[in-house]
Amino acid sequence: MARVSQEHLDARRRQILDGARRCFTRNGFHATSMQDVLGEVGLSAGAVYRYFRSKDEIVAAVAAETLECVRESYAMITAADPPPTPDELFGSVLGRLREFLGDPADQRALPQLLMQVWGETLRNPEVARVLTKGYEGLRAQWVQLIEAYQARGWVDPEANSEYLARTLIATVQGYFVQQALFGGMEPAEFQEGLRALVSMRVPDAHRAGPADQTGTAAR
Repeated sequence: MARVSQEHLDARRRQILDGARRCFTRNGFHATSMQDVLGEVGLSAGAVYRYFRSKDEIVAAVAAETLECVRESYAMITAADPPPTPDELFGSVLGRLREFLGDPADQRALPQLLMQVWGETLRNPEVARVLTKGYEGLRAQWVQLIEAYQARGWVDPEANSEYLARTLIATVQGYFVQQALFGGMEPAEFQEGLRALVSMRVPDAHRAGPADQTGTAAR
């Protein structure tokens, strides 16, 4: 019997994951059956089960690949000198992710896939583990980027880099949620809004600390 090369095995696994991802993006994780995946990739059940024992394993693998693509994209782009601004970073990472999906023309494919990955963490412990690991790595990259901003004087050196990192991540997550649910927002439009937000300057006289806000609310 001829020995199957590692290249062949890798290509077959890639074929399965790409086909499954297309199915999940179209129909969702739960509405997609293994028969749907088999039909999409054109393989027998035995061929697919050689690589993945269940649909849940395929879901976890798709989630892990998507998050790894995010991490690698951020790592590559944030290593630039000078570092990219948040809007530039978003645009570059989004472009790489859409190439990864294989359909750059579909603006909602990536947001819909990410929404499903996030939702799947509530029922699938393996996806939850993968997502937590990916998020921790992403947060560390954002903190490193913000510290680079602070070193250049672009951001208040007294600002808490952890808080700012989580806030910026939440802003980008919000874009994906809006795009998945409602659509209608081009990446360039979000970049423009993000650029305006991070560059805003508020006079000290208009700043209210936590104590002031509490007091105002109490009145």
